[in-house]
Amino acid sequence: MSDRLKSTNNVSNEEVIDDLTKDLEQSLKTEEPAPEYVINPGSSLEDYVPSSDDTQKKADIPFPEEDFDKEDKTDYESDKAESDKDESDTDTIDENSLKDAEMDLTDDQKAERRLIAEELKTAGNEAFKVGEYERSIEKYTEGLRICPLQFTQQRSILYCNRSAAKMKLEKYKRAIKDCSKAIELDDKYLKAYYRRAQSYEATDKLDECLADYKKILELDPTHKEAQAAVVRLPPLIEEKNEKLKKEMLGKLKDLGNMILKPFGLSTDNFQLEQDPETKGYKINFKQ
Repeated sequence: MSDRLKSTNNVSNEEVIDDLTKDLEQSLKTEEPAPEYVINPGSSLEDYVPSSDDTQKKADIPFPEEDFDKEDKTDYESDKAESDKDESDTDTIDENSLKDAEMDLTDDQKAERRLIAEELKTAGNEAFKVGEYERSIEKYTEGLRICPLQFTQQRSILYCNRSAAKMKLEKYKRAIKDCSKAIELDDKYLKAYYRRAQSYEATDKLDECLADYKKILELDPTHKEAQAAVVRLPPLIEEKNEKLKKEMLGKLKDLGNMILKPFGLSTDNFQLEQDPETKGYKINFKQ
């Protein structure tokens, strides 16, 4: 298996199949030609809500969240194609540098930075409302780079608001990252799950999308969009998996034909037959 698959668990089924078949095809091209064998007819082959008490102790200044959902009605259903225009992520937050920079700050200085982050969030919200999504991302990013790490709720809101702007720009992969970070900081943040679910669906990651909608219903059983999604998505997932299975079998058949070609054979010379009693399978050879 390639190093890429060994190094990550977050790959899709399609990527797994492409990687496996690519490796097999490569090995067939590089191996020495097999000697000629005689295959006898008739032979058979036998052999997948943070604690609010802690947050309130850390900060007593309100940090209101901007609700974009009422006006943020992008048609994610019709935007299935992955259109991320962001090859590089230029708004990464270096939390290690932030941690080092905060070591010598007094509590008053941290509180002051928090207020500045609040102002930057407000500026980002205003830019979002008038459609200046790139500018709103810049402001939320500035807020994240100055807001002390101890104010987790405020940072979670900044990440979630930034994800909304990225979704407007169809930068769904980066929106997913921001939503995931918001959830990491506040695992009861329903709006972050909702935006991530929308972004997953826009990138055709339907299993992940369904999982987020189910989580939303755990947090709010009356959430109408989630209620509809858990009914709508399973058939789509089943259809996608069937399509994927056919695609996989097609690729495996092509590889089988590559292996059998030197012997003057193809996969059509072999018939898969199920034993009605044992429910097992056997492969019969036919001329």
